[in-house]
Amino acid sequence: MGELKRLPDDLQAGEASPAPNGASATRPAWKSVLLVLICTLAMITNLASSTSVSIFLPIIGDDFDIPANQLQWLVSAFSLSSGCFLLLLGRLADLYGRKRFYIGGTLFLGALSLGSGFAQNAITLYILRGFQGLGPAAFIPACLGILAQAFPPSRARSAAFATFSAGAPIGGAVGTQIGALLTQYTKATWRAPFFLISGVAVLCALCGLFLIDPDVPSTETDKRVDWLGAFLVTSGLVFLVFVLGQGSSAPDGWKTGYIIALLILSVVFLVLFILWQRYLEKNQRTRRPPLMKLTLWSRAEGKFAVMQIIAFFEWASFISWTFWAQVYYEDYVKLPPVLAALRLLPMTITGGLCNIFVVLVVSRLDLVFLIVSGAFFTGLASLLFALIHPSAPFWAFGFPAAVVSVFGADFIFAAGTLFVAKVSAPHEQSLAGGLFQTLTQLGTAFGLAISTIAFDTVADGRGNDAPLEAYTAAQWTNFGMAMLCTYSKARF
Repeated sequence: MGELKRLPDDLQAGEASPAPNGASATRPAWKSVLLVLICTLAMITNLASSTSVSIFLPIIGDDFDIPANQLQWLVSAFSLSSGCFLLLLGRLADLYGRKRFYIGGTLFLGALSLGSGFAQNAITLYILRGFQGLGPAAFIPACLGILAQAFPPSRARSAAFATFSAGAPIGGAVGTQIGALLTQYTKATWRAPFFLISGVAVLCALCGLFLIDPDVPSTETDKRVDWLGAFLVTSGLVFLVFVLGQGSSAPDGWKTGYIIALLILSVVFLVLFILWQRYLEKNQRTRRPPLMKLTLWSRAEGKFAVMQIIAFFEWASFISWTFWAQVYYEDYVKLPPVLAALRLLPMTITGGLCNIFVVLVVSRLDLVFLIVSGAFFTGLASLLFALIHPSAPFWAFGFPAAVVSVFGADFIFAAGTLFVAKVSAPHEQSLAGGLFQTLTQLGTAFGLAISTIAFDTVADGRGNDAPLEAYTAAQWTNFGMAMLCTYSKARF
């Protein structure tokens, strides 16, 4: 497929073009820096909302008498809504205003996080967590469009996207650690992280009012929305993510009737969506614009599609490693939440250093090298945990794994978001960014599903008493996905 050595400032692909309003030429430098920082803070808040819950699930289970096999719903419900509505809300943000969707999404997340903190029963918490994910589904694609609009192709854009992308792995790590500290050392226990996330989300909204440039009207002449396509793709993704998240815990596992039925339905809806988009794109003069142009996947000689595959497998491996490392520390080694979180602290520090490195080299370094090396280090983290000896000191396996695990997430997220922005037209920046985010969400669900199958096969129903071999089986699976990701990157 040829080589993409780096992302030069004048790269043009597909219909891409510089930001139309030239805002970056008149915006003060300090305002540009703050704009990037509030978008990055929004990304950190998104990941913290998703990951922090996992650290205090047992406490919520005790408070509300939730069975252990139902607790994962508090994580899955958020991912279900945030991952499945990215395409639709990204398209609407492109059409009706990214600033509006950023402010509305952050306020929505803040309101529902506050409600989650005051929830008095399991049903209320399940419902709030399910709707909570709609906030990030609105503001994350909007952030990508905002940054693409604010920074024309330049080193400044590279730095902006690299900084924004660092918010994902940092948010995951920080959310876990702060969640553990607040849960263990505050009177509000598990409610405290929800209150904090609510406050930070509202702060993002208030800052966005003053720092984000006014919305530029869409350049499209036909602004009708493909609601049929939106229904097909959203329904298909909801069913698929539900099946991936719940297949292992269903009454009869993957053989459960409703799991099989929903899997078939998801495939049918997604195939119909693709056929419908193809029909609309071929008949654009007489039909409404498609929700997603299929030709988008062939941009840059097909490298756009390869970049989505890369993102899919990287996040499948990285998030699964993070999940099983945490479970290993808490359920196998029997560490309290704070000590388990401390063992993942090197991820946060490394993530910050990786971000600085990417900002400095992303416009100069061979991106193939950057991406392949990142995936390799993510795989190395899984390999270290697949070979771990519980009696060995933390510095032998746990520390180096936590250090190298975040390389792939930082490098690939930064390179991926920048590349997607480069090959997308100005009126489709949020949609293309939403598509990239959707693939990372699907990768997360896929990775957790596959590694859980490996774990359960060896654990044989022993739950928290699972043998070490079950944890290593899950990490060998993560290692395999990282190596597959590395191969895809080498072909990139």
